[in-house]
Amino acid sequence: MGRQTDPWPAHARPAFATVRDHARVAGESFYFVSSRVGASLVIWLLIGIALALPGGLYLIERNLTGAMDRWEGRVGLSVYFEPGSGSAGAQALAARLEAMEETERVWVVTPEEALEEFRGDTEVSDALDLLEDNPLPASVRVSLAEGVPSATVSRLAGEASADEAVEEVVIETTWLERLAAIAAAVERLGWMLAGLFGLGAALVTLSSVRLAIESRLEELRVQKLVGGTDAFVRRPFLYLGIIYGVGGGVLAAVLNAAALLALEAPLRTLLEGYGQDLELTGLDHIFAGALLGVGALLGVCGAMVASRQRLRGLEPV
Repeated sequence: MGRQTDPWPAHARPAFATVRDHARVAGESFYFVSSRVGASLVIWLLIGIALALPGGLYLIERNLTGAMDRWEGRVGLSVYFEPGSGSAGAQALAARLEAMEETERVWVVTPEEALEEFRGDTEVSDALDLLEDNPLPASVRVSLAEGVPSATVSRLAGEASADEAVEEVVIETTWLERLAAIAAAVERLGWMLAGLFGLGAALVTLSSVRLAIESRLEELRVQKLVGGTDAFVRRPFLYLGIIYGVGGGVLAAVLNAAALLALEAPLRTLLEGYGQDLELTGLDHIFAGALLGVGALLGVCGAMVASRQRLRGLEPV
């Protein structure tokens, strides 16, 4: 008795068939999303906000750190005297400070020089001409040697403030230390929000994909009945998660760009007050690509969990 032939002989899979299958499924997923524009926009907006908040904190922390790195000055003191006290006390204090080995340069700013400096930095020079007396005090500016510890800086500030004619002593790098503390707090908050809102973005995608599965439940049952593998049945929903995640990443990049534009003017004013130029960094193609990549990854994770949970009960009996 001869060997029976297989009525359905196996055929070699055509070249690029897998690529064509993925392209077809991706096109169907895009059609599914575009046919539900309102719901898709809401999903993209939710994911975009979830990605934009930690992304915005990252941009803030990076720009604060950049401002500190670009600061090239040294630690210094500004000693301000009581108005009307004259320059004699400032000259005497400058002589004492200049004799100390911790100081590198000490100079006195007289009330007249302070007034001229103030005229050049403000737009109220005409109003200053109306004043009978000079309201600005004398001051002593001190540039300390490199590597002076903070304890020594505090000690010098205390010695300068002991003079009865001194009204205020300002440590010029106090703002830099506060900026560093703010940057560290923003960085920690950013990591915390990245975890929380990343989970939220994945849950949004999970719920959206779960609804898409429910709308195609009968079709999926038929696919499983005729032998469709889990990977084949799950594939369109993974593409759906990618589309939702990438769309959310695009919206997050747009929101971060708008936020930086809104904050540019006040940040410029703040840094110019400390003699720094504003150079916004971080919002580039690498950052935008990272947002899109993270969004796609979160979308895939949410879609994977949703499809595994729901498709588990579709196994044919």
